[in-house]
Amino acid sequence: MKKSQSQLYTGEKEVDKTAYYPLEPEVVAEKKTLLLHSCCGPCSTACIERVLPDYKVTIFFFNPNITDPKEYELRKETQIQFLRSYNQGLDGEDMVSFIEGDYEPETFLHLTEGYEKEPEGGGRCTLCFQQRLEETARLAATEGFHSFGTTLTVSPHKNYPLISTIGNVLAKDYGVEFLDLDFKKKAGFQRSIELSKAYGLYRQNYCGCIYSKWDDKE
Repeated sequence: MKKSQSQLYTGEKEVDKTAYYPLEPEVVAEKKTLLLHSCCGPCSTACIERVLPDYKVTIFFFNPNITDPKEYELRKETQIQFLRSYNQGLDGEDMVSFIEGDYEPETFLHLTEGYEKEPEGGGRCTLCFQQRLEETARLAATEGFHSFGTTLTVSPHKNYPLISTIGNVLAKDYGVEFLDLDFKKKAGFQRSIELSKAYGLYRQNYCGCIYSKWDDKE
């Protein structure tokens, strides 16, 4: 398969957007629709690159766990910044769409009452994964997407088996396919760092909730 030479100038260096996943024109017509939950712009970079050859992608930015409104807005704008740059030069079939979910951090805080002192990766995180993935599955089913997925698994700090289990249960509950991928595989996390630097994206230093920020300072 011959690689396309299309490149995007991001202000720092040219990024060969098809270097890892070249796309033949005939594949485009067969793409299924994917509602991809995104936890942040940097994590979405390598995930979009990996699935775009096979799916028509819509990013769903739904993160009530980001309890600081200013931090939430910064991460949302970073996500939009990346999509605007990435979509340059792509045709209508390939362009990645964006949907923002309701931002209601109080729902997360209520959901995790009693779990405030849980360590990162504990029971509080399980509830957080469940909340975000369930809303993604619900929206995917309601809006007629073929599949739903999440960028959460690109992080080496996230529990892929747990996310996989939650996603597959929700797929049965809502009648929509779960894209069960461990995005950190095939050097996915390293690729996300590379792309984040190339696109000049803000990279946060804690997961999102006030509790993870406390943990980060300890």
